[in-house]
Amino acid sequence: MSADTGLRLGEGPIRLDKWLWHARFFKSRSLAAGACGGSMRVNGQPVAKPSTAVKHGDVLTFAQGHQVRVVRVLAPGLRRGPAPEAQALYDDLTPPPTAEEIAARAAERASRPHADQGGRPTGKARRTLDALRGGEG
Repeated sequence: MSADTGLRLGEGPIRLDKWLWHARFFKSRSLAAGACGGSMRVNGQPVAKPSTAVKHGDVLTFAQGHQVRVVRVLAPGLRRGPAPEAQALYDDLTPPPTAEEIAARAAERASRPHADQGGRPTGKARRTLDALRGGEG
């Protein structure tokens, strides 16, 4: 065990939700546990429980946002540490996005309403409207 990196090499398995949280794929452990009930797969087999054990060499496939991630577990972690420490826990096998996927995401972002395009007004816009109405509100 390395005290400075927080890695446990060659030691026993760890809960899937805990590993996903340690590796910083999800912001909270409850979000990681929720993802385990969906389309999560360990070595190609669907999992139904967040308590499923993962160990060195297991391949995880799961949805994260609009992307399907494929990662190989390199080590279980002792803690949720900084990003470089978390990235040492896995090998990312996810193929890079195609040009069509990148263009589709860019088009989706461009079509979202912003505050200046009729969405919810910002605080500054609300104060401006209040001033125009004569200080009401």
